[in-house]
Amino acid sequence: MKILSAVLIALIIGYCLGSVNFSIVVVKLMTGQDIREMGSKNAGLTNTFRCAGKTCALLTLAGDVLKGILSVGVSTMIASALNAGFSPDNDVMYIGYISAISAVMGHIFPVYYNFRGGKGVLTAATAFAMIDIKIFLAIFAVFVVILALSKYVSLASIFSASLCPIAVFMMSFIVDDVSLGKSILYTILSLVIAVTVVWKHKANIERLIAGNENKFSFKGGKLSKK
Repeated sequence: MKILSAVLIALIIGYCLGSVNFSIVVVKLMTGQDIREMGSKNAGLTNTFRCAGKTCALLTLAGDVLKGILSVGVSTMIASALNAGFSPDNDVMYIGYISAISAVMGHIFPVYYNFRGGKGVLTAATAFAMIDIKIFLAIFAVFVVILALSKYVSLASIFSASLCPIAVFMMSFIVDDVSLGKSILYTILSLVIAVTVVWKHKANIERLIAGNENKFSFKGGKLSKK
């Protein structure tokens, strides 16, 4: 019963916080426009930077990082208080993954904005930073390398998401010496996040194949097709 209660609380907290899309909020307040009708029409950090500039992007970054931290942090604290973790040390890491899944789903399908949101990359990354900083650093390193080599944020996001379950298993089972059962559970939960993020990039994949995907530029405020 304790575990079920903790899972339900994590799902609710994650989804409600994840549904607060700061890209939509910030761009609307700062420019009066809907980011979902601008540029790539994605309510995310990259499109905000390209279309609305650095200030809007920084505010979006801060907001999305905060909601990822709160989603995982609050959910795991409540689960720990309920003693809903795995014995013998009341391990509630699984709640972090469940909250992360729910937050990403909320970001992608926000109840406050007619279920039209972003792709969940930043929310997922922040959640992983809260769950295990080693996993975050590993996938962030992949993201930076791919972005530096290709200049495609979408490609870097897809590669990072795809490698995430592998990083989770290696960090859990090999580095942290977590039991095989729990390591597999964490890997499966992270796989849900990875598949969701990659699926949300299907239009980017089509543009990458066609050769007309936008490359990243530090010149925010307008679309860059360099």
